[in-house]
Amino acid sequence: MRTYLGEFFSGRQRAFYVRGYFALLLLVGLLCFRDYGVSWDEEVLRSNAMVSAKYIAGMVAPAWTARQPKFATVHAIEGNRDNDHGVLFELPVVVLAKVLGVNDSRDYYLLRHLAVFLVFAGGVWALYRLGSRYLRSWRWGLLVSFGLVLSPRFFAESFYNGTDIVFLALFTLGAYTLTRLLRRPSLARAAVHGLATAAAVDVRILGVLLVALTVGMLLLESGFGATGRPRRWLLARALAVYLTVLPVAVVAGWPYLWAAPVQHFGDALLRFSRYTAWDGHMLYLGRIIAARQLPWHYAPVWIFVTTPLAYTAAFLLGVGGVLVALLRRPIAHLRTFEGRLDVLILGWFSLPILLVIGLHSVIYDGWRHLYFVYPALLLLAGRGAQLLWHAGRRGVLLRRLAVAAAVVAGLEMAYTAGRMVGAHPQEQVYFSFLPPGTAGRLFECDYWGLSYRQGLEWIARHDSAPVLGVAAPNDGLIEKNLALVRRPDRLRFRLVGAARARYYLSAYRTHPAPYPDSIGREIYRVRAYGLRVLSVFRRPGR
Repeated sequence: MRTYLGEFFSGRQRAFYVRGYFALLLLVGLLCFRDYGVSWDEEVLRSNAMVSAKYIAGMVAPAWTARQPKFATVHAIEGNRDNDHGVLFELPVVVLAKVLGVNDSRDYYLLRHLAVFLVFAGGVWALYRLGSRYLRSWRWGLLVSFGLVLSPRFFAESFYNGTDIVFLALFTLGAYTLTRLLRRPSLARAAVHGLATAAAVDVRILGVLLVALTVGMLLLESGFGATGRPRRWLLARALAVYLTVLPVAVVAGWPYLWAAPVQHFGDALLRFSRYTAWDGHMLYLGRIIAARQLPWHYAPVWIFVTTPLAYTAAFLLGVGGVLVALLRRPIAHLRTFEGRLDVLILGWFSLPILLVIGLHSVIYDGWRHLYFVYPALLLLAGRGAQLLWHAGRRGVLLRRLAVAAAVVAGLEMAYTAGRMVGAHPQEQVYFSFLPPGTAGRLFECDYWGLSYRQGLEWIARHDSAPVLGVAAPNDGLIEKNLALVRRPDRLRFRLVGAARARYYLSAYRTHPAPYPDSIGREIYRVRAYGLRVLSVFRRPGR
């Protein structure tokens, strides 16, 4: 009776804290989603979704589609250069905006930013469930998921990065549904996992990595976890259901595939494997480097300098613990479910990075294309922290070491949270330990261009002129961020040449050095974490 009551009250305690945690997360999102600018990709992703919307509408109601003025300038899906980008997230946002009667660009982007955050919150929930299962404690699961929220760059991008953050969330969901399938195989769970995998693929084709992980883990489960022929037969049937549901769901969620599923999917996969579309240049380690000539260490270095040090230390400890367990008694460790999960999490983190390095893949804007491995890093960090905490039970010295490490990690997390509040809404320029001067000299800061919104709104508040001529190193960033400026102020701005502009704005993407006096006098500066993120210059006499 006492055990039953203990479990009952423990369950109520868990429900209270978990619900409170996610309610607070949603509240923070509702308070913050209006604060961020428009990133490089958002208009492109919206346009790509409109192509699919026009295609679907043309199939259902061709006469109505021909009368819609919004579709008049939208490209046909045939020959659309972005067909290899899935629209599973962007298309519903476009449709929802239409249903809600959203016509102004500001309202659309605010709706989109809220939608991105809600998907991110779903990914946090999936990481909590996955961490609870992997570390066998709901408290550890909450701590791991909180590590994702308390990662400044990821928090900021959870409001506007509708590709990499949404893919991270769906990939994490797919990893969670995979662990459910491995733990208790059933045909229903196989079908659910097929749907989760398809959702990831329909956002980024790189979701096919989930297919490889699924097949590999089911084989591992069959070899080391199955205790008899009936269970192996169930695993085989589950794999068959998964491989049946998956392609159907992928095609259903990706309109580009409808006309010729096999051919178009093959074309998209081939284009992804040979991706060289962006041939720009980036500031990396103090040098301007072409995207197609990145050194092998580009992604590892970016991961290291943008991840809180406590997470990195715990991650290294966790990887060490996993490798020691696998090397010391490989067969015995793989015969445990936790041991097989070690293989899944380690493969989730390491294989994509090794593929990028081995294939010399073109990545840019930091390591955003690899963001989906970050939940695996946090899970392994949780493994390392748990190992150290449990080791503290073996003696006084180890206990003191564990307590000291927990205190230091807690202080760093509190410090990171404080820095996030101070940097808001420019958390995306976070560096974990580099001094501001060093970070600004070695790496790109606001490569998304979000700070331009803050600069434009400052100009609108401080200059009442009916016409405001503005320019930037790339005027596209001004045009994109004007979409979020309130309409009366937006109509006052004019994009003009740099020589005729009253104001010149720069976020120093590949220009870390100060500008010459000829560009004008700096009258406003956006700073975050001690970094100069954006400057507004005013030309004399204008």
